[in-house]
Amino acid sequence: MLSSEQFRSRFPALQRHVWLDTPASPPAALEVAHALQAALDSWLYGDFDWQEWDRAPGAARSSVARLLGVAEERVAVVGSVAEAAATVAKSLPPGRIVVPAQEFRSNLFPWRQLESAGHEVTLVPPRDGRTRTEDLVAALDPRTALLAVSDVLSIDGHRTDLPALRRAADGVGARLFVDATQSLGALRLDLDRVRPDYLAVHGYKWMLCPRGAAWLVTAPEHVGGLVPLLPSWKSTEPPHGYFGGPYVTAGSAARCDTSPAWLSWVGALPALDLLLDLDAERVERHCLRLAAEFRERVAETEAGAPLPGSGSHIAVVRVSDPDAVRARLAREGVRATLLGDRLRVGFHYFNDGGDVERAVDALRDRKRRAS
Repeated sequence: MLSSEQFRSRFPALQRHVWLDTPASPPAALEVAHALQAALDSWLYGDFDWQEWDRAPGAARSSVARLLGVAEERVAVVGSVAEAAATVAKSLPPGRIVVPAQEFRSNLFPWRQLESAGHEVTLVPPRDGRTRTEDLVAALDPRTALLAVSDVLSIDGHRTDLPALRRAADGVGARLFVDATQSLGALRLDLDRVRPDYLAVHGYKWMLCPRGAAWLVTAPEHVGGLVPLLPSWKSTEPPHGYFGGPYVTAGSAARCDTSPAWLSWVGALPALDLLLDLDAERVERHCLRLAAEFRERVAETEAGAPLPGSGSHIAVVRVSDPDAVRARLAREGVRATLLGDRLRVGFHYFNDGGDVERAVDALRDRKRRAS
């Protein structure tokens, strides 16, 4: 198992930057960049084998199944969370859909589109800027077909109480859709307790993959009810044919596979290998410790106002002068995202205490200069 120092050494960008912007996208790991460069070179000089590239999504399916501890037959390879959600939306029985009003749009608009088809879509508004678990529970009733939520939402770093939502959904016979894009790879997901009916994740954030590699994991009892959003030559059992023939979907979740963007999956394989070489509990503990330390340090120095109780590896701080903060972070080589007056940072296993120190010092400096 890789230590955090060994893991950090895989990211050359960290020699130049304090990278706290993984909630947007991480820098490339050496193994991922080398795999993509080799693929580009073979493409450039005509030495590539497209059939080998085409086997990469299936290999990635196997790796994600190992990472999550589920059967491969439950995993579909798709291109985005929006595609995964739209696939589930097309496959749902009649009933209400409940979703937080401030959800990320990839986990919001596919459900809202159902309104035009006669579904009732209930948007649960935030209170004091945050979606409350108790409000989501209160919105459920026996008419509810699905509750859709994110494990962690990057707008504030709040970590959803998924076991509580699972119990509430079970109480009314509703299904649970979880978007784990902002957590999987840094935080553990207890599938035995959460038992999501559908789990979607795009790998280009905490899983370190190129954009375009995503997965939909479906509970065994719902696999047969999946309706492919984009039926194609990939929707049938292998060996896949190309021309003519009957439309008979695969018996597994692979029925929802879509035609792959090859290079995304070529890069996903070494990224998944890296994650499989980590101790998930140690990674989560490391990431949560750094985020908590950052919040505490910022609060102590009054450099900003951390949003309370996020409980995740993502921290959000309200700042009074975003333009000055942006300039100072840039001068200090700290990569993070400013969303209005909110500074968002995220801590992966490749971050360390020095990253916390430099980020807090940049904010403290702004405070001193303003005083």
